[in-house]
Order: sequence, then structure tokens, then C-alpha cells
Amino acid sequence: MKYGLPVDSFELIDNVISNGESFSNILLNFGIDYSMINRIATNYKDIFDVRNLRSGKDYTIFAENLDSNQVARYMVYKPSAIDYVVFDLRDTGNVYLGAEDVEVREKSISGVIESSLYESLLDQGGSPALAVELSKVYAWTIDFFRIQPGDYFKLIYEENYIQDSIKVGTGRILAADFHHSGRSFYSFFYDNDTTYRDYFDEEGRSLRKAFLKAPLDFFRISSRFNPRRFHPVLKRVKPHLGTDYAAPHGTPIMSTADGEVIAAAYTRGNGNYVKVRHNSTYTTQYLHMSKFAKGIRKGSRVRQGDVIGYVGSTGLATGPHVCYRFWVNGKQVDPLSQDLPEAEPITDEYMPSFQDFMMPLKKRIDALKLPLEEPKEPKVRLAQLQS
Repeated sequence: MKYGLPVDSFELIDNVISNGESFSNILLNFGIDYSMINRIATNYKDIFDVRNLRSGKDYTIFAENLDSNQVARYMVYKPSAIDYVVFDLRDTGNVYLGAEDVEVREKSISGVIESSLYESLLDQGGSPALAVELSKVYAWTIDFFRIQPGDYFKLIYEENYIQDSIKVGTGRILAADFHHSGRSFYSFFYDNDTTYRDYFDEEGRSLRKAFLKAPLDFFRISSRFNPRRFHPVLKRVKPHLGTDYAAPHGTPIMSTADGEVIAAAYTRGNGNYVKVRHNSTYTTQYLHMSKFAKGIRKGSRVRQGDVIGYVGSTGLATGPHVCYRFWVNGKQVDPLSQDLPEAEPITDEYMPSFQDFMMPLKKRIDALKLPLEEPKEPKVRLAQLQS
């Protein structure tokens, strides 16, 4: 069986949607007439609109040989590695959705950072998606631009497989030890089905801060908070009461905490900007956006991590970046110097359950060995070579 259909009864033709190819183009080549194509496209568009077929996606034709011609009986389209759409081309036609059975397997990985976390993860067999997940777990506790050679990581995480051997993605990180600046930062994903579903350290403290460390996932700091900065556009000393994060044009900008949008507007200096009031103490602002995210307007509510706009260079800006500004009790301050409050820890009521869950994972993490360094070639002095 494949996609719930008996493989032995048909000839299977696997292919990829090419640029400009349509649903009708494909099926006309396999003996399906316009009346059936129109019936499928019209009667079942609420289930799947055939205009949403995308080039580069896989499809499979289940065909029968009739008078030396291949006639399609089913077409299966795969919008993703897991999901698929079955077009039943027999009789009066039918369309239904399906999904591959996903097997979740636990994996472990460890590595010592020599240049960057991303490269070290890939060197040990990790994926780019795993690097992204790890950066999200520690977004509130580790400044990834201050990682040093010799820092290391140990992870237990999930990988998703279909059809027994086809990897289709990375799941959650279940436990981790990120060793940074001589200290281990543990994280454990705890889900008790009622109260908690988040990452906590070994003491039950949430890894989530009230604020993200930065409004972007990937960036570089191009200009810091500086009351005496020389302005690159105005060509004079002008206080820079924010932190500039350079990133490619169109990079999503996130609200660093829950709050209410109190401004989403344009000015000559700020360009497109969004200002968010988080509570009576904290307010943040995001400048020079190329555009606002859908639904972002004055009065709208945002959650931590919600996309509120996209990196641009509107207003007085020399290149694509977001200027991130931070107010505490009405005064602009350097966000990188703030001791930000933490989210609520696990309460005494749930601590025994958390400890029972966490301790076996911590033992497994601690037992993971770091990969051995490759032996380096000994340096030979020139005098030795000459002798």
C-alpha cells in the first residue's frame, strides 16, 4: 500500500510539477477528459483547490494500461513531506486528504564549538532546523554573539520519519546542556498536559524571560546604544538611544514581549515603525521597517515572538536594519544592559512531578560524551627539515 492505495494493482509514475504545469496539463496526458478535470476542480475546491499546485512539488500517477495507453485512476499530490491529496479519477470523481504515518525517534548529539554554533552542529550531523530550534530554546538566556571557542552543547531531541527510513524534519529538543563561559545552562521541555508546556532549567526556573534578547532570529549588531554617536546620515553628533540589528531586507521582526501596539505609523526619521506598550513599566519600539505585518495597527494585541513587521531601510537609514528602542518607566535605556524579569517558575505543587521527569533526562545528558578532537599534525621546524 502507498497513500492507502494498492500498489500492485497499478503502474506508478512519480514526477515533479514543473514550472507552468497545471492540473489539466498533467491529467490530459493520462487519458482524463475535460469533464472529469472540471468536475474535480469545481466540486472539490473546498477540500483542495487545484490552482494551488506548486512547481517543484512531487506527485504520483496510479495508472492502468488500456489499449497500450496509460490511463490515470488516481493522482496523489504532495504539498509537504507528510501531507498528501488524493484525486480519485474513477466514476464520478472524489478528492480527499491524507497524511503519512510519522514515527518520532529520539536522537542525541554533542559538539564543541570552534567557530560557530551552526557549523559545529552541522559538523556533528545536526541540521539547520536543529540550530534554529536550539537558538529559540536559549533565546532568553544566551547571547549567541558572545559564544566562545570551547563552549559546547549536548542535546537530546526528536527526529521525524516516514516510511521507516525517510527523515522529514526535526521535532522538539527534549533536553540540552549548553556550556557557555564555564557554566552549564540546562533546559528540559516539560509538558504536564495542564499547567506547563515550556523549557525549564534543572531548578524548575523558566528559560523564558519577559523579553526576548533581540527582535530578530538572526542578525548582527551594527550599532549599539550610544548617547554620543556620530549620525551617519545627518553627519553630526546625535544620541543613538537604541540598538541597531542589521539583517537582510524582509527579515521578520518580532515583538520581544506581550503587549499592546500603541503606534504603527511613519515619520521622516523613524520610517515605518511600531511601538508596543508591555505594561506600566516597559515599552519597546521598532524602526525603519519595510512594511508592517498583517493585522498590526494601533490597538492590536501582540504576543512575544509575533511578527510585527519586516526589516527595511525606511526613514533615516543607510541600509536594512531595525533600530530597537527600550523604555523603562518612560526613560530610554540600553536593552542589552537590563536585568530583565523572568517568567514564572514551576510551583511547589508541581515540583516533585517535574523532578521525577527531569532527573533521568539530566543523567542522560550528563552521560553524553563530547567528540574527540582530530589529532593535529606536529609542527616541524625549518632547521629540522634542512638537517
